[in-house]
Amino acid sequence: MTTPSNLETMLELSHFLGDEQRHLAILGEGNTSTKVDDEIFLVKASGSCLQTLSPDDTVACRFDALLPTLKEQRLSDEEIEQRLLASRVDPTAKKPSIETLFHAYLLSLPEIAFVGHTHSIAINQILCSPMAETFAKRRLFPDEVVCCGARSVLVPYVDPGLRLSLEIREKTEAFQKETGALPRIILLQNHGVIAIGKTAGAVKAAMLMAHKAATIFVGAASLGGPTFMSEHDVLRIAGRTDEHYRQKALQL
Repeated sequence: MTTPSNLETMLELSHFLGDEQRHLAILGEGNTSTKVDDEIFLVKASGSCLQTLSPDDTVACRFDALLPTLKEQRLSDEEIEQRLLASRVDPTAKKPSIETLFHAYLLSLPEIAFVGHTHSIAINQILCSPMAETFAKRRLFPDEVVCCGARSVLVPYVDPGLRLSLEIREKTEAFQKETGALPRIILLQNHGVIAIGKTAGAVKAAMLMAHKAATIFVGAASLGGPTFMSEHDVLRIAGRTDEHYRQKALQL
């Protein structure tokens, strides 16, 4: 059910994102997940730390026990907690993160096998400001386009848990319908950032590049305001054959 490679890769991704020197997450912030197969996924346990995540701090959950919850918009906190506990493959395992619902949804999307969620300081400086939408829609430099896509999804602040998961699904489906592609970065206003991908490497690349872009954005704002790439230039980078080759080489 849980292969060593699934677990080891998720743990390595967690330790990478949770390294406090990267300023992406501290203490119990953030979470990670990986798809095992069409029935099972692994997710970080509630209250555990990304930097020190161990096998005992991961929980195997069933998709079919959680995805139907996204069709029910009125559940109490107690009911949601019972759904999370009931989704565990091993009933003695730790409690899954409250954000397990959106991990279940995102991992059910085509070709998505890894999800990383952090509270990047650089990104949250923008998400806690009036510039969040601009940061989501515009791009500053070519590698941001290569690693994070032509634009990102922005989700307005809502209560973490079921409401947040429903908003993520709605905004992601709207993005997919409009662009014909899945986002690589999902920005949560006044909260944090989610990176999704086929590989753990894709999640790392998108997360680090979004963090770098946010740092540049904030610095540029202090010097008179960011100078963005034009939409034409963004689409040119997104469509270039050599950039597609580089994306494959980087396992994006």
